[in-house]
Amino acid sequence: MSEGRAIFLPIGLHEVDTLLAIETAAYAAPWTRANFVDSLNAGYLARKRVDAAGQWFGYFIAMPGVQELHLLNLTVAPPHQRQGHARAMLDRLVGEGTSLGAQRVWLEVRASNERAQQVYRRYGFREVGVRRGYYPAGALARENALVMSLELAAGTAARPGP
Repeated sequence: MSEGRAIFLPIGLHEVDTLLAIETAAYAAPWTRANFVDSLNAGYLARKRVDAAGQWFGYFIAMPGVQELHLLNLTVAPPHQRQGHARAMLDRLVGEGTSLGAQRVWLEVRASNERAQQVYRRYGFREVGVRRGYYPAGALARENALVMSLELAAGTAARPGP
């Protein structure tokens, strides 16, 4: 896909149904409507990656903090996975975070989500801990989350390549 065709736009509350459709197609345990509504109402950094016709490739939502960002959700729509969209969204997140004065990005990722872990590690994130039983994993089960962190270089959003 040509990178020139994709742009980033803010996500509005009127787009929650689109978020939910992508989220439920991508994950066995998706975010809920309330998760999206709460994040958007709180004014978190929420961006969609779309083409000129408005087709969604994916989105991210991050919570700004004091000199940091906490990546809450980064999702690539299943038909568009493995085409560089996750990296492009991480580039955008880091760029916006740097502009906001963030020095670090934090995230949690399911221990079983090896594909996402690989993307984050290739980008430069490092595992810094484990949250035991963090994610729901069925009716009564829970799954651990790996806590990962990326230190942002002052004045640059450039990250290592694959």
